[in-house]
Amino acid sequence: MRFDKPKKLGSELQNFLDRFPNKKKLKQGMVLSIWAEVVGERIAKHTEDLHFEGDKLACKVSNQVWRHEIHANRFNIAKRLNERMQGQVVADIIVRS
Repeated sequence: MRFDKPKKLGSELQNFLDRFPNKKKLKQGMVLSIWAEVVGERIAKHTEDLHFEGDKLACKVSNQVWRHEIHANRFNIAKRLNERMQGQVVADIIVRS
């Protein structure tokens, strides 16, 4: 019979992530999964081919207007993504049209 004290799921998940061998790839995958939530539906529906090139997040957009919009806000978007990941995962955002 075990009588261990219950542990908070958040702290146990963080412990797991700290020991995970490919933590960087896992966090990059998590960034891809929260992209739409962070940038909003309006921007998300105009971005495709979202992927990492090293530590830079790259995406393709439907036209020059969206390219300019995301490029102009890339540091703010990267900051919000990194805050959600509680670490430096996105160094910059590359936007192509």
